[in-house]
Amino acid sequence: MENPGLMTIELKAGERLDDLERNGYKIIQNPDVFCFGMDAVLLSGFVKTGEGTRVMDLGCGNGIIPILLAAKTGAAHITGLEFQEYSADMAERSVQLNKLEERVSIVRGDIKEVVGRFEAASFDTVTSNPPYIKGGNGLTNPDEPRAIARHELKCSLEDVVLAAKYLLKPGGAFFLVHRPQRLAEIFICLSRNGLEPKRMKLVHPFLDHEPNMVLLEARRSGRPQLNIEKPLIVYKSEGVYTDEIYDIYGY
Repeated sequence: MENPGLMTIELKAGERLDDLERNGYKIIQNPDVFCFGMDAVLLSGFVKTGEGTRVMDLGCGNGIIPILLAAKTGAAHITGLEFQEYSADMAERSVQLNKLEERVSIVRGDIKEVVGRFEAASFDTVTSNPPYIKGGNGLTNPDEPRAIARHELKCSLEDVVLAAKYLLKPGGAFFLVHRPQRLAEIFICLSRNGLEPKRMKLVHPFLDHEPNMVLLEARRSGRPQLNIEKPLIVYKSEGVYTDEIYDIYGY
């Protein structure tokens, strides 16, 4: 569906405009810097937030999750917090491109500095697609935007969880996508900070492959009870998505 109200935005060198297949929305990306992956799209499909809610996306990159949540949910307002200047700039221009300024705000800042920047317990929902790799493991250039997005150089899992705890109202929901190999650490970190795991979905590339992603929902001050949902299978054959993936993407 075309968006007749789409603004005209001049792209910078190396940038491209991609169609999100939702509400006619498009997003600015730069393949030489970083492009969003399937994990961000799957997280946006896993999130449940009610009408009129306030949402915070921690480490929003080029704004993919805030823009998708604007398309998929009835949230009143979505804030994206991003540390990297160029990523935040792309996110801001994508918000303007789609005329979402009244529902989506991009804030430039550090996840570790949410205290004082935002009011405590002021969000109903917090989301994050954080760096997956601990420390500098496997790094070639720690200054590259890709390295910062993938490795815990500027923030750790604990930093993200502490920020979510501070921002969430009692009973508010935290949605996270991460790697299954770190599940034990994730559960310990969530529980230590008063966020109770409530829903979990493992993502498998193929039916007979081990999972390579996990989607989690935790509740601030929630009661102990974890619901493990049926797995999400990405491909039914080589290069062919399952129906559930097509539905999440909106194709």
